[in-house]
Amino acid sequence: SLTKAKLWASSIETAIREGRDFKGKAGKIYTLNDLSKRFLEHPSLKPKTKIQYGPQLKWWTGQLGYKCLTDITADQISRSRDKLLQQGLSHSSANRYVSALSSAFSVAVKEYEWVETNPCLRLKKLAEPSGRKRFLSDVERQRLLEECKKSDVHQLYIIVVLALSTGARKNELRWLRWSDVDLTVGMLIFRDTKNGLTRSVPILSQGIELLRDWSMHKENENDLVFPGKNPESPLIFEKSWKTVLKKAGIEDFRFHDLRHSSASYLIMNGVHLRTVAEILGHKTLSMVQRYSHLSPEHLRSDISKTLQNINL
Repeated sequence: SLTKAKLWASSIETAIREGRDFKGKAGKIYTLNDLSKRFLEHPSLKPKTKIQYGPQLKWWTGQLGYKCLTDITADQISRSRDKLLQQGLSHSSANRYVSALSSAFSVAVKEYEWVETNPCLRLKKLAEPSGRKRFLSDVERQRLLEECKKSDVHQLYIIVVLALSTGARKNELRWLRWSDVDLTVGMLIFRDTKNGLTRSVPILSQGIELLRDWSMHKENENDLVFPGKNPESPLIFEKSWKTVLKKAGIEDFRFHDLRHSSASYLIMNGVHLRTVAEILGHKTLSMVQRYSHLSPEHLRSDISKTLQNINL
């Protein structure tokens, strides 16, 4: 009716005067370039996340940066993602690119109120292969440790032993500080973790002895356990790592596979999956399920108990 139309028009005019007109109008003004720049300056982003998202969002702005946010569709994002695959990137890497863009759009929706929806959520995640299961055999482990002892970087042997003992990631060990090492009870605290959660891991036997010996070389003003040439930065040992792998005759093996090796040894020695997940710092069991085939005994025990209870 005319009366309702006038009331509606009046409410719209009021919204315009107050700057509340037409939800999503900002999305017709701001482009992906604008969003990427503002998002990467967000105070909640960790330095590591900025380093990861920076190149990925730069790629997206190269594809769609000139477009207004409301004009970017799921189809356009999907077609751009296909280009990543054509360039030789894996499904996993392409998913990470979409994840970076989705994070930016999520902030644009919830915080900036530039758009009403996140178009990335319409995309189906590409199938990814199951995680690597590469771990060292007993012979490979002995050869690797022997070569690490001979390395020009004498800290490498300690680092590899700690990686095998604790399942710690490379950067968790590189950035480990003496203030987070308890040599009395044998405990390491990892604060700079991938998921942002601090975790404590016991360190026993050879690992703790190596750390105690290494602590004798500690300079009072330096808190890093493994400092580099610049005492405020951690040791860089990638070149030496590749050298010891070559000398040990170990192929298709990355430093991160020491983490897989650690998990595998724990599972094969009867440690429960939940305990392994806690040691490695996984929030869920899904990441350690890949190792469950190494320890079928808990399944055998559960099935046996069930059969006894039902008298089969």
